[in-house]
Amino acid sequence: MDTNLQSIYTLFDEYRNAYGPEWQRLERCERIYRGDHWHDVPETDAGEPRPVTPVIQSTIENVRADLMDQYPQAVITADSPEYAEAAELLSAVIGENHTRMGYAKEYAKLTHDLLVGGYMVQEVGFDPNLNGGMGGAFLRQVDPRSIMFDPLCADIGDSRAVFKFAAHPREWFAQRYPHKERDMDSDSLLLKPVRDSLLSVSDGDSIMLIECWQREYDPETGSFAVHMKKMAGGVLLEDSRTAKPEGCYRHGQYPFVITSLYPRRGSCLGFGLVDMFENQQLYSDKLDQIVLKNALMASHNKLLVTGASGFDVDDLRDWSKEVHRGENLNGVTWFATAPLPGYILDYIRAMRNGIKEESGANDFSRGMASGGVTAASAIAALQEMSSKRSRMAARSIHDAFEQAVRQEIEIEREFCIFPRSVKTKGGRGMFTGKDLVKISELGNELPLEFVVSVKVQRENRFSVAAHNELMLTMLKAGMITPDVALEMMNFDGKEQVQSLMAKKLEEAREQQEAEEKKKQAEKAGQEEQKESSATPIADEMAAKKEKAGA
Repeated sequence: MDTNLQSIYTLFDEYRNAYGPEWQRLERCERIYRGDHWHDVPETDAGEPRPVTPVIQSTIENVRADLMDQYPQAVITADSPEYAEAAELLSAVIGENHTRMGYAKEYAKLTHDLLVGGYMVQEVGFDPNLNGGMGGAFLRQVDPRSIMFDPLCADIGDSRAVFKFAAHPREWFAQRYPHKERDMDSDSLLLKPVRDSLLSVSDGDSIMLIECWQREYDPETGSFAVHMKKMAGGVLLEDSRTAKPEGCYRHGQYPFVITSLYPRRGSCLGFGLVDMFENQQLYSDKLDQIVLKNALMASHNKLLVTGASGFDVDDLRDWSKEVHRGENLNGVTWFATAPLPGYILDYIRAMRNGIKEESGANDFSRGMASGGVTAASAIAALQEMSSKRSRMAARSIHDAFEQAVRQEIEIEREFCIFPRSVKTKGGRGMFTGKDLVKISELGNELPLEFVVSVKVQRENRFSVAAHNELMLTMLKAGMITPDVALEMMNFDGKEQVQSLMAKKLEEAREQQEAEEKKKQAEKAGQEEQKESSATPIADEMAAKKEKAGA
């Protein structure tokens, strides 16, 4: 192993040792999310009840539902009106990239990582196999347990390196790197691969594939370059410097965007809802255990038998007998387990409601409006006021999405060489990376600057209904025209209605043009008739003048 490769493995070991507690935290968060709250609690009595009421899981899923309603869509506009067509093409390209690679599924996984683990990671890159082999930029989720950032830096741009890793069987490497697989050593990294904990898999012959991303600064040019190396089993498999010595991507940034829910000071990572409300969940389950144990004890009435009673204890326990032999009933006493105070149940309920209220997943945000509230606009207003935390998380997601889309634009500008046909509002257009540059007066290629804004693509039905009611009210008041109201409304089949309306308007316009042409033709015919009728009279008068002159 050469010195450079050895130094990378040494740095990887440093990161791994620092991330040990973090991986344990992520594993604990996943266990509590799926309801395994008693994993770390020792069992004091054999067979004691261990109840679980998954309040945290329900809370997270409700906040996720709010975030899914905030699904982002990139809207790209140009700084100058002359490049509006290029911006429209670019918006269509980004939209097609996200549709074809299934970004909706990636978004669902990202929201889970954000709420459970506390942060989510997106990778931006170029895949030459997308779009039928034409290539295209991608935006994918990265499991937080399979990536490591510099523990000494709060900004990932300052990281000495970013490591992304995944375990594969030796056969996987034999198919892709047949000339290097034989030189790979057995994996001694002692890292547990990210797999389903319920599946029993032997990792004896798996080897860890490591991607090492490093960002280097060039003081002469004042720019950064990012390089990537792939290695496994002590063997260098790929080096981006071979194909692109100037850097993997022209933008010179790490192709990862990280977003934290509750940021940690001095770190790029974050805390999630499980970290915030874990103790309340565990205490409420512990109180549930006490209540159940008390109920089990109360279900078995106890019998006190003194020696002076003359009764046999085993004989009294036999409920099949109708007659028991003894001396004195005063020596036999029944007693029950004392009930728990009534406030315990109220306290359990208050703790669980506290998790819902403090996390923002209360009754109003879930649509469970009370007090006779039935109007869609009123329900939407209540949900809007009660979902401040989920909207704050959505804002963070949208900011990260905007940052990732900016990198996606730079990748399309650099790698999109072959023309791609994309669908726009005006039909179809051809797009290449050259559409994103302009030629200066000196003949140099300068990148076009675009404004990236994010709009919400999906909304819940109450907010949609309230929005549509507002558009109808403005239409009735004469503030907007019907076509503007239709454009602003949200409902299923909107595009079909718009296309039908456009078709009807086109037919009406063609019919109006035909009628105008018909009227013009009739008018022209009448004028010709007048001219033809006026010609003999003029000839007769001319003839009379000539005769008179003669």
